[in-house]
Amino acid sequence: MGIKVVATNRKASHEYFLLETLEAGLVLQGSEIKSLRAGRISLAEAYVRVENGEAWLVEAHIAPYEQAARQNHDPKRERKLLLHRKEIYRLEGEVRQKGVTIIPLKVYLKDGRAKIEIAIAKGKKLYDKREAIARRDAEREMERHLYRRE
Repeated sequence: MGIKVVATNRKASHEYFLLETLEAGLVLQGSEIKSLRAGRISLAEAYVRVENGEAWLVEAHIAPYEQAARQNHDPKRERKLLLHRKEIYRLEGEVRQKGVTIIPLKVYLKDGRAKIEIAIAKGKKLYDKREAIARRDAEREMERHLYRRE
């Protein structure tokens, strides 16, 4: 059946240094999965919180599904992530370090099941962001010069 990417967090690599990525399952209600299949999800302000041995996706917005009148879901509710116990404990240890957080990178459907790719990330300072932009512009300029010479 394959993988269908539903949403990506495009600002993640600009705002954070991505240290490690993991795949997790996503516990959803019926109207949420319908909305997710339609691509109506936003990961802009979302992050992952670990507490009491469970991982939760917080601040992810899944738009209400129009056809599910009464049985609709709360768009900003916290959603449980399905991870192995060892992974959760390791994530909990990583987050205790200063400046380290867990952010969602993309949501996708894999063999009909909702999955989320999360990353252990460390926030970039403003000068790191400027450096990355300058490096990208320099590479683009070099490519432009090489293309013109041929």
